[in-house]
Amino acid sequence: MQNKLTIIAGISLIMLSGFTIVKTMPIKNAGYPAFSTEAHRGGRGLMPENTIPAMKNAIDLGVTTLEMDTHITADGQVVLSHDEYINPLFSITPDGKEIGKEEAKNLILYKMKYDELKKYDVGSKFYSKFPKQKKLKTYMPLLSELIDSVQAYIKVNHKKQVFYNIETKCSPAGDGVYNPGPDEFVEKLMAVLVQKKILPYVVIQSFDKRTLQIIHKKYPEVRTSFLIENKKSFEDNMSDLGFTPFILSPAYKLVDADLVKKCHDAKVKVLPWTVNTKEEIELLKALGVDGVITDYPDLY
Repeated sequence: MQNKLTIIAGISLIMLSGFTIVKTMPIKNAGYPAFSTEAHRGGRGLMPENTIPAMKNAIDLGVTTLEMDTHITADGQVVLSHDEYINPLFSITPDGKEIGKEEAKNLILYKMKYDELKKYDVGSKFYSKFPKQKKLKTYMPLLSELIDSVQAYIKVNHKKQVFYNIETKCSPAGDGVYNPGPDEFVEKLMAVLVQKKILPYVVIQSFDKRTLQIIHKKYPEVRTSFLIENKKSFEDNMSDLGFTPFILSPAYKLVDADLVKKCHDAKVKVLPWTVNTKEEIELLKALGVDGVITDYPDLY
């Protein structure tokens, strides 16, 4: 008992001294797919984006990986959404009304509690950009709920375990306005992933190099993917990031044979986005990419 009290007292002193104890858990990463077929936002060409029904549909179509976006709410919860506000193009109010563009600017996820966000319908409104998208009443789920639903769906339906490609939607310009600082964002995201015990199947992706750098430092075993849409060289992007990620994920039109070779020589996988025709997918496969992200997972 005395030893236990001594340890507790020591930890308390460290915490009071202003140091943060990072609880890391050794993980053994699962074997990554030979070719990662990824449903962008769950496959928004077919189903409402970043929703549980979309993810289940993508699993039924046989994808290896679910791609999704995360934000942090006012009450510190990790929610699935690409946009920093409730998007009026495909969302309606809790009482079924249209959302004006100016009104939407004030519906910032980081300024709203999740109980309020969940009331908005993000699946019933016709979305002209994706006319084939199935319409149904649904909501923005918490990441924790999404994981629970997916894992249960896999078990009940005897599906193969999928991977999770999770983007941190943050930026320096958005700090304190649309997102918390990168340290807090990573802390809240990782708390969910550790609790749900899915880290062997996770890749954290971002355009914001800060979150990837924090992951690399605090959780070096967690796979990372650097999203880019710039025309910098492979070497310059790696120098900018400051370490070698598991994946480089460029806008697909930036991919050529030279980039693929440089990535593979550095043992980095190439995962282009967002590839929405069968012809483009086949052309990228011929270049030797390691997977593609598409709005239409029925193209695989």
